[in-house]
Amino acid sequence: MDFNIENRNNSTLIQIKSEKLDTHIAPALKSELVLISGKGEKNIILDLEKCQYCDSSGLSAILVANRLCKNAGGTFVLCGLSEAVERLITISQLDTVLTITKSVADAEKMIS
Repeated sequence: MDFNIENRNNSTLIQIKSEKLDTHIAPALKSELVLISGKGEKNIILDLEKCQYCDSSGLSAILVANRLCKNAGGTFVLCGLSEAVERLITISQLDTVLTITKSVADAEKMIS
């Protein structure tokens, strides 16, 4: 498994364990996000601390998570971005749409 899923008090934490969030991981991540959302979870934290690279399919998975949480009236938080991934998100102008924090602890504070 390229990511780890952990239920927290009032959110689900997904940690990407691979250095790349790309076409090899994104489809499975999207499926998992839909399942998590289907079970009633509305707050998701996506930790990209180990991730050094993200392509368009990775961005797509991030946007799916954001949309699912918004539709459920919850919060989606992205955290632990590397410089390269942060630059991609800024270039894509997604930094204005997404909630981004430095750490999982900061993300949990935003949700609680």
